[in-house]
Amino acid sequence: MAMAISFIFFLSLLLIPFSSSSSSDCPQNFIIHVSKSHKPSLFSSHHHWYSSILHSLPPSPHPTKLLYTYQLSINGFSARLTSSQANKLKHFPGILSVIPDQARQIHTTRTPHFLGLSDGVGLWQNSHYGDGIIIGVLDTGIWPERPSFLDSGLPPVPNTWKGTCETGPDFPASACNRKIIGARAFYKGYESYLEGPIDEMKESKSPRDTEGHGTHTASTAAGSMVSNASLFEFAYGEARGMATNARIAAYKICWKMGCFDSDILAAMDQAIADGVDVISLSVGATGYAPQYDHDSIAIGAFGAANHGIVVSCSAGNSGPGPSTTVNIAPWILTVGASTIDREFPADVVLGDGRIFGGVSLYSGEPLGDSKLPLVYGGDCGDRYCHMGSLNSSKVEGKIVVCERGGNARVEKGGAVKLAGGLGMILENTADNGEELISDAHLIPATMVGEAAGNKILEYIKTTQFPTATISFRGTVIGPSPPAPKVAAFSSRGPNHLTPEILKPDVIAPGVNILAGWTGAAAPTDLDIDPRRVDFNIISGTSMSCPHVSGLAALLKKAYPNWSPAAIKSALMTTAYNLDNSGHTINDLATGEEASPFIFGAGHVDPNRALNPGLVYDTDSSDYIAFLCSIGYDSKRIEVFVREPNSSDVCATKLATPGDLNYPSFSVVFNSNDHVVKYRRKVKNVGTSAGAVYEAKVNAPPGVKISVSPSKLEFSAVNQTLSYEVSFASDSLGLSSVESQGFGSIEWSDGVHLVRSPIAVRWIQGVQEESF
Repeated sequence: MAMAISFIFFLSLLLIPFSSSSSSDCPQNFIIHVSKSHKPSLFSSHHHWYSSILHSLPPSPHPTKLLYTYQLSINGFSARLTSSQANKLKHFPGILSVIPDQARQIHTTRTPHFLGLSDGVGLWQNSHYGDGIIIGVLDTGIWPERPSFLDSGLPPVPNTWKGTCETGPDFPASACNRKIIGARAFYKGYESYLEGPIDEMKESKSPRDTEGHGTHTASTAAGSMVSNASLFEFAYGEARGMATNARIAAYKICWKMGCFDSDILAAMDQAIADGVDVISLSVGATGYAPQYDHDSIAIGAFGAANHGIVVSCSAGNSGPGPSTTVNIAPWILTVGASTIDREFPADVVLGDGRIFGGVSLYSGEPLGDSKLPLVYGGDCGDRYCHMGSLNSSKVEGKIVVCERGGNARVEKGGAVKLAGGLGMILENTADNGEELISDAHLIPATMVGEAAGNKILEYIKTTQFPTATISFRGTVIGPSPPAPKVAAFSSRGPNHLTPEILKPDVIAPGVNILAGWTGAAAPTDLDIDPRRVDFNIISGTSMSCPHVSGLAALLKKAYPNWSPAAIKSALMTTAYNLDNSGHTINDLATGEEASPFIFGAGHVDPNRALNPGLVYDTDSSDYIAFLCSIGYDSKRIEVFVREPNSSDVCATKLATPGDLNYPSFSVVFNSNDHVVKYRRKVKNVGTSAGAVYEAKVNAPPGVKISVSPSKLEFSAVNQTLSYEVSFASDSLGLSSVESQGFGSIEWSDGVHLVRSPIAVRWIQGVQEESF
């Protein structure tokens, strides 16, 4: 009855003659919170209802404009209104509140804020924003004219820098400054592969980035502060890298045909000689990670670590399959990808009124409220919508549903446009689940998850005249949906080479990240796209890696004497496993809780890493002992120590690979295992000489864990103490071939919480494969 009265009152409002508002009543943006249940059944969607409400408001010389509709973070909409219109709106049935929009300072990458980094406090303040630290970015080069690389306010180049700036016809000496302090190109391996010189009409032989990837990663790690940054007004705000004052040395190692090991090793070698403090490498093997002694990145990283350089690498984009993580050598900091609390919603509105959430960076003319015919690409020639594969007679004037996979996501929209289509809905398949990646589409288009895609296809199949439209809602920041989540594409463990070492190490923001871009390629990287931008929004573990590279630079500045292993330990033992709703971080591939095999130690927490309390330190001799423990003989170890080894090189090998002093625990119970024991040692890096830490065990189901000693009593700062962990399995009778469980060990002195994840696997009747 109340609903009926409200509906009658709503209709009566539509008939009341309003007087014109004063021309001096200037418009502004308002956020309108609305009761979801008040939507009259007359309207097929909330979007239509909101549009009708706005049309009923008093006329104004300044047209009203619906900006966004919200369904998740809030229920309601935002609009451009005059003050008198806003006052009238407050009296409509179902309107909960009308609040003026406020200008708030956000970061366009959003990640500094999401990571808790703030001016004047915490890691930024204590590291002077990384001033004096040099990050070597091994990638596709750099586009130096981007505002992210301005050097205003930076002091002179650090005297530790020994590198140079290679010049060329398109890379003058002025391309380098106090931000980009060095730039080189490595292409001999590439030209050897080509069996001839690089075609300089297609790609630059200088350090200039013609692909975009290197500019994006460099500005993410150490880009200068840039106001009013965005991609087509998406993610508008202030952009800055993780280590704003750190310096960048760009090493171009990747070309159109790939990144060759010979060039990678040359660049790593040069970076060590040049005096970099951190190497950021968003590059890795395809398929399974090669053996350590056959992995040029692992070998080069060993040398870099031996010189005190932190090597931060991407985990790979081959998820969600198991054992897909690459760059898994224990001396590498391996980074997976996660989401942040910012989305670019673009909803599918079906003819029957149902709305399915999607994401898009489309910036052209919208489709509007009118519904268009909806078809499935599989019924029109190709479910993947390859260029030239769609039947124009079936597509023209319609919205086409295309499946993800087979070709570039944005290219599918190009195929629809070529065939005369007016819009595209890109649906995820089972492999990618509910992972949503925003793209700067060429036509009105959005990506939806697998569940929504299946319902949309069912609607097409069961409806005589299916129709739809797409509603684009710009940039939305908030706690819904919860963040972070692990990207479905993010490669994951278990570690297929050494199951006793947990990989990846951590996760960091890698989905829909805004950073600098090349001037030589479109944001879609497609030849059919003529647009050029200063910033681009892309996704991948390539984006998460430079976030951690920048954080490592900040810690290196705060603690110049810390080893790469200590910096890695600080980031790992302070990582968190709960999202901003207080629940365990989810995996976008399955919608279920993620595990240490998926997110490693968890999501990085920079300010906590500044004060970890204890660290697990490791040096090259420990890594040699580790290699001996996995069966490497002196011949195989030679590539790491770079000199012939005597037969006694393994005289101090570890009893088990799990004894490597790693900040996490990965335990494998084979059929005959009853108890597995690992040893660890921790260094007191807190300010209290007499710190006392007690262990708390969260054991996985089926495992009994004991820690000896369970209390560590330090008597000095930088003192190291040892302990042993015993893992006893009471689940040897498992019926399945393999099962797994997870837990943690937490050391606390009442101030610090030093957490190490535990991953346990039971394997019966099968042996670990060696790839």
